[in-house]
Amino acid sequence: APMPFGGNEIPRSYRSAMSAKVPNILTMMRIAVIPVVCGLVFVPASYAGWISLGVYAYACVTDFFDGYLARALNVRSRLGRMLDPIADKLLVGGIILTLVAVDRLTDWNLVPAAIILFREILVSGLREFLAEVRVSMPVSKLAKWKTAIQMVCLGFLLVGPAGPDFGPFTTTRIGLGLLWIAATLTAITGYDYLRVGLRHARQENGEDPPDVRRHIDPDVAMRWETDKGPASQN
Repeated sequence: APMPFGGNEIPRSYRSAMSAKVPNILTMMRIAVIPVVCGLVFVPASYAGWISLGVYAYACVTDFFDGYLARALNVRSRLGRMLDPIADKLLVGGIILTLVAVDRLTDWNLVPAAIILFREILVSGLREFLAEVRVSMPVSKLAKWKTAIQMVCLGFLLVGPAGPDFGPFTTTRIGLGLLWIAATLTAITGYDYLRVGLRHARQENGEDPPDVRRHIDPDVAMRWETDKGPASQN
């Protein structure tokens, strides 16, 4: 078969265009597997929980690599900035609602689930508002810990009854414990973001209040001046 471009080396512009699409492709693939992750939870066979965990782990890996490749290749795009947080929230929200539907989250354990969902909605609204006033919302270290714990706890809950026991604790019980920890961190970071958003909402001239850095996470304060522009992912 004839080689593309007349047998010559693929032009650099073409390679750059293809590289620019890779992060967005990974993000869209993460969205595509969400129905698979959630649908397998309804399958009664024990192997379904492990398959669901495997697909979920794949989604978490793409969550890391789409951002990493976008930064490494310097191919950040508006589409990527829009799709990435949408994919994250669809994945988390879909799994939580599915776990509620199969009664894996019941009674008081609905509280941390609700906190996480409310925070996702809250931060989405704040980011949209702050993007309009050209102020970004950088990711704090505490928010990164929240995300990591949340990912792990949802993995435990997806496996659920099919998972092994860890001493006196079942897989589901460990997942529920981590869910409460994630919800606590979620409430703290959500309040921090809300406070910053409300301060900017009250501004009249678009300038940062003199004392804003004394009331937000140090990592956010450090990057507040340097990250003007479209909102970053949470």
